[in-house]
Amino acid sequence: MRGETREKFGLFLGLVGVICFSLTLPSTSVAVEYFGTTIVGLGRTVVAAILVAVVLIVRKEKLPSPSQFKSLLIVAVGAVLGFPLLTSWAMESLPVSHGAVEVALLPLATAGFAIFRAGEIPSIKFWVSSIIGSLAVIMYALHLGFGQLQFADLALLTAVIILGLSYAEGGKLAKELGSWQVIAWAIMIGAPFFIIPVGLNLTTEMLYAPIHAWISFIYLAVVSQFLAYVAWYSGMAMGGIARVSQIQYLQPFLMIVFATVFLDESITFFTIVTAVIVVFSVIFGKNAPVTKKVAVSHLEQPNSDRCRDRQS
Repeated sequence: MRGETREKFGLFLGLVGVICFSLTLPSTSVAVEYFGTTIVGLGRTVVAAILVAVVLIVRKEKLPSPSQFKSLLIVAVGAVLGFPLLTSWAMESLPVSHGAVEVALLPLATAGFAIFRAGEIPSIKFWVSSIIGSLAVIMYALHLGFGQLQFADLALLTAVIILGLSYAEGGKLAKELGSWQVIAWAIMIGAPFFIIPVGLNLTTEMLYAPIHAWISFIYLAVVSQFLAYVAWYSGMAMGGIARVSQIQYLQPFLMIVFATVFLDESITFFTIVTAVIVVFSVIFGKNAPVTKKVAVSHLEQPNSDRCRDRQS
């Protein structure tokens, strides 16, 4: 595949990944009404693990090393446990459009953790962008919560922070383990621990859930939890991280559109304005310059010191 064609296909895969992720909150909102937080938040991973196990076996992927396993634990805590569980709980009481505005901070959270993990110092521009985006989200949540933050809002913001950390760790690990392999192994790590709580929350009434609830749950398990990551990471690998990651700015607006089309939510002008402010703050924050921390060793002396040593 030519370089230009490969890059365009990478952009296409990145767009597919973003569209798939954009349907996560709407699907969660539908499924959690019939299956509950535990089944939707953790059960999706148990189902996804079956598909992932088949793929890993067929491709004969090597087991991660002990050092890689430590990073995979961080990815699993965020992408496999924290984000699905917290968003499932939050979507029981919040509209999807509300969640879309708060989840829009995810690229900025990811960039922040990536900066610190790389040992870099964020610029003033990054901090200003972070504060503006965060304040916009908090004001939006306060407005809809009649002057106070709901626990669901705190759950969503916590989910964004945890997932941002796991994205940053996963992005770093993908360079040595492989792109989609990161989420695949994270799923395999988390799934065994979820079997018991998921089994305890299964009920016979769930068998009679409507078809749209089952479609939503299967979508979360097969697409949101795994295939969307395959498209997203593959797209960045082929089209370049910098270019493909820009597509992520469409995600909150796509979520709002899907909430309107599939859930018949009414979207206010205030929601759109807040989403625009948050997305622009994320764009400026992610593109802010950073500086490397310089570690000066006691063995490395300035030239003047070295001259004195020679003279003595």
